[in-house]
Amino acid sequence: MLRRASMLLARRPILAASARPFSTDLPAAPSADATFTEAWTKVIPNMDPPKTPLSFMQPRPPTPSSIPSKLTVNFVLPYASELATKEVDMVIVPATTGQMGVLPGHVATIAELKPGVLSVHEGSEVTKYFVSSGFVFIHANSFADIIAVEAVPLDRLDVNLVQKGLAEFTSKLSSATTDMEKAEAQIGIDVHSALNSALTG
Repeated sequence: MLRRASMLLARRPILAASARPFSTDLPAAPSADATFTEAWTKVIPNMDPPKTPLSFMQPRPPTPSSIPSKLTVNFVLPYASELATKEVDMVIVPATTGQMGVLPGHVATIAELKPGVLSVHEGSEVTKYFVSSGFVFIHANSFADIIAVEAVPLDRLDVNLVQKGLAEFTSKLSSATTDMEKAEAQIGIDVHSALNSALTG
């Protein structure tokens, strides 16, 4: 067993050399698939080859050699763009693993968002949003893409309505008879509890 393990470890550098590179190691500009284009031209010479999604995407900015002073943030919802390539000092996102601060030079990460407060820090100004759920994609080039299902500035929320909703969903949970009713009530309680703690905490 030990002999086999040492043989596997000895072969590891060969496997590492042929490993797929990380996305941050790839060139910033997308490269055209020359083989596909060549084959297409042979079969249908009088028609341009079809465009792939890469044809419509802007090249990813290269990873800087030094850490930039600002973090570039895109914050989008299904129906609107809250922030587009906005340069900020830091964002704090409510990840499912806990509050996560993102500064320029943060390691590339993908995190799921839970109901909670997302804060955008720009100098002495702090803008807070309540997000219901979503994802944050942090790139090695100090760009962060935040995609939320629903978000609203914290100052537009009414604490009385939030507490009323929390009481309603708590009542629904206690009177729920089916698993579906219990799940819906529990989701309502989780969201309204997060709203309430964001406004009162």
